[in-house]
Amino acid sequence: MLWVSAHLGSPGLGLRALRRTTGGRRGSAGLTGEDANGVPLRRSKRGWMWNQFFLLEEYTGTDLQYVGKLHSDGDRGDGSVKYILTGDGAGTLFKIDEKNGDIHATKRLDREEKAFYLLHAKAINRFTNEALEGESEFIIKIHDINDNEPRFTKDPYIASVPEMSDIGTSVIQVTATDADDATYGNSARVVYSILEGQPYFSVDPETGLIKTALANMDREVKEHYQVVIQAKDMAGQMGGLSGTTTVSITLSDVNDNPPRFTKTLYEFRVNESIELGSTVGVIRAMDADVGENAEMEYRIMSSDGPGMFDITTNRSTQEGVIVLRKPLDFERKRQYSLRIQVENVHINPRFYAKGPFRDDASVKILVEDVDEPPVFEHSSYTMKVREDAPRNKIIGSVNASDPDDKNWTVRYSIDRHTDMDRIFSIHAWNGSVFIQRDLDREEKAWHNITVVAIESNNPRQFSKVPVYIRVLDVNDNAPTFATNYETFVCENAKANQRIQTVSATDPDEPPGGHSFFFSLAQEAAGKANFSVRDNKDNTAWIVTRRNSYNSLQKSVYHVPVVISDGELPVQSSTNTLTIRVCTCDREGNMKLCNAEALTARAGLSTGALVAILLCVIILLSECGNEESQQQEDVRDNVVSYNDEGGGEEDTQAFDIGTLRNPEAIEESKQRRDIVPETFYPPVRRPPPAPARDNNGDVRDFINQRLQDNDSDPTAPPYDSLATYAYEGSGSVAESLSSLESATTEGDQDYNYLSEWGPRFKKLADMYGGDDSDRDS
Repeated sequence: MLWVSAHLGSPGLGLRALRRTTGGRRGSAGLTGEDANGVPLRRSKRGWMWNQFFLLEEYTGTDLQYVGKLHSDGDRGDGSVKYILTGDGAGTLFKIDEKNGDIHATKRLDREEKAFYLLHAKAINRFTNEALEGESEFIIKIHDINDNEPRFTKDPYIASVPEMSDIGTSVIQVTATDADDATYGNSARVVYSILEGQPYFSVDPETGLIKTALANMDREVKEHYQVVIQAKDMAGQMGGLSGTTTVSITLSDVNDNPPRFTKTLYEFRVNESIELGSTVGVIRAMDADVGENAEMEYRIMSSDGPGMFDITTNRSTQEGVIVLRKPLDFERKRQYSLRIQVENVHINPRFYAKGPFRDDASVKILVEDVDEPPVFEHSSYTMKVREDAPRNKIIGSVNASDPDDKNWTVRYSIDRHTDMDRIFSIHAWNGSVFIQRDLDREEKAWHNITVVAIESNNPRQFSKVPVYIRVLDVNDNAPTFATNYETFVCENAKANQRIQTVSATDPDEPPGGHSFFFSLAQEAAGKANFSVRDNKDNTAWIVTRRNSYNSLQKSVYHVPVVISDGELPVQSSTNTLTIRVCTCDREGNMKLCNAEALTARAGLSTGALVAILLCVIILLSECGNEESQQQEDVRDNVVSYNDEGGGEEDTQAFDIGTLRNPEAIEESKQRRDIVPETFYPPVRRPPPAPARDNNGDVRDFINQRLQDNDSDPTAPPYDSLATYAYEGSGSVAESLSSLESATTEGDQDYNYLSEWGPRFKKLADMYGGDDSDRDS
């Protein structure tokens, strides 16, 4: 039989024997007998029977703590049995005497570190290492003692509860834990109690829930509380261990206090010159609450100056800021009275009984006088004056006054930066504006000047006002031609043929618009070759008075045209219209005229003509330089022809019929002094590309014609003059097409239709009649 004795901890507790049971006697079959029911008993294999062994923690003795003893029935005490211990802590925490089987603990054990140990024991023959007993396991359980105090999960705790809460309102729950064995005794059974914080708060001893214990706690009286809570094990009995924690409790604010003004009357002084939007004064109501519960709104309930002031709330300071909305005037009103109300924004219905949550106060605003600059009666002035007004004539006046009580006199002047020519002046003391120089509406119709009003006792106080002066028109300008007309008449012109339409311009501006009257000057009426026909629409026609004109007899006519307006006093002027006589074809197109008339007809300006002449001179000078280098003698040759012809039989002579009828040209006739063109066809050259400027265009044209003549084999063997009519790349007069003409049908001259033959007779009768006929 193998048995073990276990030490239960301390002397006096006794030893507990553990032994293996066997049944019957030994036999070969292993049967030793029968049980009470007659069932045969079989001998089982020898084994270990164990119970739990308890060992006290935190052993403080000087000797090794005895745990128990192993013993085998096969141990005869001769030292042949060897006891072996394995498992948790074997060899370190627990040691066994391999000879006698005694087990000891080598260190102090802490149940909170490890509550039990699982070990294995066996007995073997020391010499043969054969197992005498099978290996079995046993447990050494550390027996708990109350060596740990309760510990709170937090320290400190932070909590809040609304002020004025009812009794029993939950605040926070605290929790403490004990490391001792909760299944053994009361070592880990914790009970809560309050050490500090009465009578305001209480704690539930079982759950640790803290609650309010006093009604109507006021944050405005006391806001913060320190509560000390104790947790004690052993169910709070004497000798139990304890731990404490601090709970910091703050009363949160509720809106239980209305706002209140510190004064019933506020008084502010302000200068009358402060700008709009400026702060006049600041008032503040006190509220014991904080945060949004102290937010308030200010408003003006009444005022003896409606709209003069406004009040806004400064959200960061909860102050009422009074601002100016309309200008102040000490001389008009020196004091204002306001009634201001303040009210909480967020009101708690639970505390209506403590209301009302608003308050009123009076505000008095005193306006202080400031030396102000003069003030004009109007923000601007407008005056009118005729352009023929005499000097020193008063055209109007301005008026400014000192708004202060002293009412100092005001002196006037004109800002000369606005009247550099000193056309106007002003009386220094009465503000009368008068003119110093002659006016001309056509030169300047409006004058904008600035008048300055200065306080006589303080020149630094001044103000300005704009004065707009309109110069009224007077009929002091005579009408003239609207433009510089360049007119020509064909030698084959018919009587009563219109050759020009003229109009007039006048810088004056009569209210009803212009009315111009045209007539021929009286001194030219008796011997006039042209007449002036007034169209009654501010235009007139220049009409021929005879059938033909001869440029050889007279190439230029000067027609004096009198133009008068319809205003009083009537203004008139005599304008000379220059008419040049030109040779035209049957259609009325100009063919030959003097150089000046040709320039006007072609639309070339005088500047363009000068440019052409300069180019010709430059070209001729270049040619002259080349010929001088070749040392050739160049001289002008004048060839005279005096061919009287050989009579009607001379078919080679000059045909005088060509002069009588220029249109009837006989193409079969050829010159006797040149080779016929049919033998040497002319060289066709493409037109020159557009020049980049006027001079280059003319130069290219002349060079091209020179090359054509130089390369022409039919040219005569002597110097000759070739004349070309060059129109240039464009006319400043633009298109002369009737499709683009701005003139009316009545401005067109259709007399040439009568020269086109019988086929156009009907059109000639309809459109080509004399003007006098149509007028009648």
